[in-house]
Amino acid sequence: MKSIHAAARRFTLVFGAAIVCATPLLGQQPEGPQTSAPPVVAPAPRPAPAPRAASYEKILIPAGTRLGVVLENGISTRSAKIGDSVYLRTSFPLTQNNRIVIPVGSYLRGELLETKRPGRIKGKGEFRLKLNTLILPNGYTVNLNAAPRSADSGGKETMDSEGKVTGPGGKGKDVATVAETTATGAGIGAIADGAKGAGIGAGIGGVAGLAAVLLTRGPEAELPRGSTLDIVLEHELALDGSQIQFTDLGQALPVTAPVVR
Repeated sequence: MKSIHAAARRFTLVFGAAIVCATPLLGQQPEGPQTSAPPVVAPAPRPAPAPRAASYEKILIPAGTRLGVVLENGISTRSAKIGDSVYLRTSFPLTQNNRIVIPVGSYLRGELLETKRPGRIKGKGEFRLKLNTLILPNGYTVNLNAAPRSADSGGKETMDSEGKVTGPGGKGKDVATVAETTATGAGIGAIADGAKGAGIGAGIGGVAGLAAVLLTRGPEAELPRGSTLDIVLEHELALDGSQIQFTDLGQALPVTAPVVR
């Protein structure tokens, strides 16, 4: 009987120990394929690269440099007003150190600073213009300080060093008109009534000629569309080298020949 009770106690102890040993194993993942995805671990952020020093190449075009341009809109003292815009484009490339810095087809914008119509008795038509902006074909825009020095318009206009265009004078032509009219009137009067008629005719012709002069203005100062101009930079022009990446001379547009007056 004692042996039975002793055996029962040993069984109870062994069974309890087995349960205690098996308890940690119940929390372990079973072997075989997993049904849930493993947690995603975010990669460590990479250090930001050190900023590079900005490269800025400055291209300097010296004062006094000349540019050949073509006028895109005609100008006439007949209708011009102070502040009117003037548009031009380059007709010849500008290079520096075997590099194109201003190609053909670049645009320039300016404005009229002065304008004056010719007088009826004396005075010539005049206007003065200034160029303020340069726009390269890629859209790069810089401030410009330049003035024209010469113009080929097909007419008799002249231009001074400040960009003032002066029209041809008409005083000599008007005086000749008066003299011719007076002589014609005297001839008509002489045929009609001798010497007395000559005096009357001369007076009539002189008055008519003088009236024509007083009612008529002299020739307008004009630069028609298509006129070629030579402009000069009045100050040094600085360009950003990173914007100057031209590999060809540019494309010249058709030129409308100015009307010869």
